[in-house]
Amino acid sequence: MKDLQKIGGIAALCEAVIYITAFVLYFGMLDSSGHESPVQQVAFLSETQTMQHVAMLMIGAAFSSILVILVLSLHHLLKAVAPNVMQVASVFGFLWAGLVIAGSMIFNVGMATVIDLYGKDPEQAATVWLTISTIYEGLAGGNELVGGFWVFLVSWVGIRHQVFPKSLHMLGILVGVAGISSSLPGLGEIGGAVFGLGQIGWFLYLGGVMIRAGKASAK
Repeated sequence: MKDLQKIGGIAALCEAVIYITAFVLYFGMLDSSGHESPVQQVAFLSETQTMQHVAMLMIGAAFSSILVILVLSLHHLLKAVAPNVMQVASVFGFLWAGLVIAGSMIFNVGMATVIDLYGKDPEQAATVWLTISTIYEGLAGGNELVGGFWVFLVSWVGIRHQVFPKSLHMLGILVGVAGISSSLPGLGEIGGAVFGLGQIGWFLYLGGVMIRAGKASAK
């Protein structure tokens, strides 16, 4: 158990690093502002295809794989105090991982398709990309409802049973509520931004606490 807890802590820190790297990438070399029309968006994808592909593998495949480890670690840690709630929470966690990796695969495969089409018919490529990007946003990028439920439930169990510091669980509840609210009309961008930024702090805090707790239990 103590080894799984430490592994979970390392996984949480890795998730934070992935979030930070994604923010740097998408507000840096992959910043698509100024490419407003669908045709311009496809042209930008064509110019940055390799980096887009690598970035999506990182925030999709890598993030999801590590998330599975963290979900398992927290499930085994918290199921003793709240077995029923943790069953529900872990389902949301695994579902979140599945949606993210599915969305990233659709993005990468779809990107390759529209870039090939762009050289022949830019307008049709733009139309196809609108469809693909809508599917991607619905699965993984448009709202954080599923991830928000997982963070909220895990944090609710934690604060109710005093598993880790109260401040960590309160942060998790706020982050979870932000993620859930991103599915509501008019709150998508604000809720998603708060969820994304808050997740960095939550993952870092959680990772540090889990690693320290794992080391302490090993003594």
